[in-house]
Parts: sequence; structure tokens; C-alpha cells
Amino acid sequence: MNRIVKENNLQKNDDILYAEWVPSGKFVKAVIIFVCLLILSLGIIITIFIPKELVFIGIILGSVSIIIFLMYWNYRGLQITLISNQFEVVYGIFNHKKIPLNTITSCDITKANFRVYGGVGIRFGLDGSRAYNTDFGEAVKLTFQYGRPFVFSTKNPQKICDLINEFTKK
Repeated sequence: MNRIVKENNLQKNDDILYAEWVPSGKFVKAVIIFVCLLILSLGIIITIFIPKELVFIGIILGSVSIIIFLMYWNYRGLQITLISNQFEVVYGIFNHKKIPLNTITSCDITKANFRVYGGVGIRFGLDGSRAYNTDFGEAVKLTFQYGRPFVFSTKNPQKICDLINEFTKK
């Protein structure tokens, strides 16, 4: 059995065959920073130049900016882990997808493009798939015996598919 070098020092125990952290894309980061700064700026300007009776608007805008930043922090990237019998993709606090390897029928390399998914994040594609994508680049598409296909962003789609195919053929 070939041992895969762990990326980003995520090895926690000897059962992990592959681990990867996939951060959100640069475009997503730029948009979030721009929106947060815009809302914060509006909040500060309103608080300084508008009468005291409307200060609550500045507080609301500041709160909205903080909420947007916290949502970004939660969904700033994917954690991919492969152990000998299970594949796991974690996207934020509440989105943990654990997939037993014996349910996977195929693993294909694809692109997570805007036409199919309409954005980044947790998406339902026009092709019937569910996706965890951090940008519009390389992705892996897993097909199962039952249920909808699952697509996720990765920096190493070929490596992941090779490992999954190796374990699903046993």
C-alpha cells in the first residue's frame, strides 16, 4: 500500500491516507473583503455625520459586516480526509460529508464551473449533483450506487481519484 504524504501537516493518526486543506479562491476573498469594508465604511460615515437619532443604522451596518465576516470565516475552505474505508469532506461547522468507500461507483475529474453551480459554497448543480466548491477550478465528482453525485473542490483531483479507485476496486 503506497503511503501518501500529508499536505499542510494535517496527519492526526496513522489511518489517514490523504489529507488536504482547500482554501477559498482569491476572487471570493476579494469580494468578501470589499463588501465588509463597504458596509463598515457606510456604518462609520452614518454614525459620524447623521444625527444621534440614526446612530442605530450605523450599528446595524457594523453588525451585518461582522456577520458576513463570520460566515466567510466558517466557509473559508474545505478539509478533505481519506482513510482506508471512508472519505470525508468538511465545509464549515455544520457540513460534514462522510462517504463509505464501498458506496462510490466512480470518481471523475471535473470543473466546478459557474454555469452548473451558480457560485461557490454549498450548491446544487443543474446536473443534479451537490457540490462543496471553494472556487471555479479543479474538482472531483463522486458517483454513488444510490443518490445524487457529489462534487468538491481540490488541488489534487488525480491523486484523490487514484486513491479512491484503488480502494473501491478491492
